[in-house]
Amino acid sequence: MITDRFALQGWQSDRLNLLFLLGLGLLILGAGLGLRDPWPADEPRFALVAKQMVESGQWLFPFRGGEIYPDKPPMFMWGIALGYFITGSLRVAFLLPSLLAGLGCIALVYDIARRIWDRATAFRAGLFLLFAVQFTVQAKQAQIDALVTFFITLGGYGFLRFLLCGGGWRWYYLGWFAAGLGIITKGVGIIAALVLIPALWTHREQIKQASKAQWLKGLAGPLFMLLACALWVIPMVLVVQQHPLPEFLAYRDNILFRQTVTRYANAWHHIKPFWFYLVNVIPSFWLPWSLLLPWMVWQTKRDVKLGQRPVILLVGYLLLILLFFSASAGKRGVYITPATPVLALLVAYWLPELLTRRWPARLLAGLGWLLSGLFLCAGLVLLLKPALIAKLGEMDSPVLLALSLGATGLVANWLLRRQPLSAILATLTILWLHYGFWAYPLMNHLRTPQQIMQQAGQRLAPQDELLLTNFREQFLLFADRPVYHFAYLQDDEPQPTDAAAWVQAASHRWVLGPGDKLSPCFAADKGIALGQRHGDDWFLFRADAVLPACQSAQSSGAGIFYYAPKLLVGE
Repeated sequence: MITDRFALQGWQSDRLNLLFLLGLGLLILGAGLGLRDPWPADEPRFALVAKQMVESGQWLFPFRGGEIYPDKPPMFMWGIALGYFITGSLRVAFLLPSLLAGLGCIALVYDIARRIWDRATAFRAGLFLLFAVQFTVQAKQAQIDALVTFFITLGGYGFLRFLLCGGGWRWYYLGWFAAGLGIITKGVGIIAALVLIPALWTHREQIKQASKAQWLKGLAGPLFMLLACALWVIPMVLVVQQHPLPEFLAYRDNILFRQTVTRYANAWHHIKPFWFYLVNVIPSFWLPWSLLLPWMVWQTKRDVKLGQRPVILLVGYLLLILLFFSASAGKRGVYITPATPVLALLVAYWLPELLTRRWPARLLAGLGWLLSGLFLCAGLVLLLKPALIAKLGEMDSPVLLALSLGATGLVANWLLRRQPLSAILATLTILWLHYGFWAYPLMNHLRTPQQIMQQAGQRLAPQDELLLTNFREQFLLFADRPVYHFAYLQDDEPQPTDAAAWVQAASHRWVLGPGDKLSPCFAADKGIALGQRHGDDWFLFRADAVLPACQSAQSSGAGIFYYAPKLLVGE
């Protein structure tokens, strides 16, 4: 078991330190790789797009089913598709980009901390980033935020090498280029350049004394950002000009304008108040380091007075990231993931001094005991009251999982009771390993519609046609036959009528959808119940299940798309 001394200092070798961090990162972030399928809400969408890229050979424009996906550039989906092409397993491939991005962030944070401060601080920075809850969660999910965090971290790394390590202009240009890669990943890559704003203060004397040539070199930086953006934007725009199909034109305009400037300045969903991150996200998702924030404020005031350049740059950068995302009305907790590497650097610098204080050490130790105790209590309650398990749906009994988590956590905290830092890191290690190796297989069948799609396939003859209503990417992901579907943004209201018109228009047609949402036009007692997923009871209907009121209904004219999978998902 690691000791606090080791957690604070590591080995006296950069290579051993980095190998240890990457090995531990691979263990924690990779735990459960291949043991689950993509889970809603976002993972099935990106996995489906990537799967279709490999199936169709269309890599420039992302499609979900028969419809173009207009909300995001394809960078993240390219990563999944490449992994799928290489491994042949979507279960492995869909998590690979986030896993590799997480390991890359750890390596970058280690190296920049080593150059700014020392080897021990670098080891702590990599270790603390790995155990920041929000960072770990995102690196274990197939969402774009882990990859954009890597590019933003790479950009910050380049700028800090230039500002603090005398690395030369090539690092400054790397910062801008990485910001551009972040922009074509998720639009917000520009925040990597926010670190240059506090640099206007910390480096004011150098700026005043800069020559004309240096000014020109500095102003040339954004050109490298535009160069990175052009790697995808120019080919996409040229193809749209050569093939000006309505869906391609809409994709170009949506991705270049509506999903960037408009989405930030005039958000239309995930509307939250300005203080959302401070109150709803940071206290829980930045654990365990959010426990130290009151003392970090005091440390900041002291180091700013002392003129500590790295602290001023990093604290200013962290606050500007939070301000950037807080200023937009549209907010999600995952958006501030790029701030976690900056947080880890600051905690790594201050923690040895903070642990000499009574309450920081007590809070870290107390969190380990609390988490372990809660899991043990949950396991005992489920053991004593089995009826509660039924409320968890079709999940296999989680009693042993909860008891194991609680018991092993309490043992670890007892053995490390005099080493609070190591105790909380050991507790989190136990948690993530249980989650990946035990909870993934336990929960997987509840988080995917694979059984429903298999049952539907068993009911349908080879010549039958199937229409999916109330679009869900995860249903298309598990389709082993051609499927018709409505548009992703199609309103629910006209779908029963349109589905009734479609199923009556030809023989050998079936409709798959949630019973309650199709009830205006379909009789549930004449349908085939396939089970419940994602809060809905799913049914198969034929034309004989259409209610009299809809038997002569006219279609609204909404588009119906066609998707024919070529490869099967899973193992």
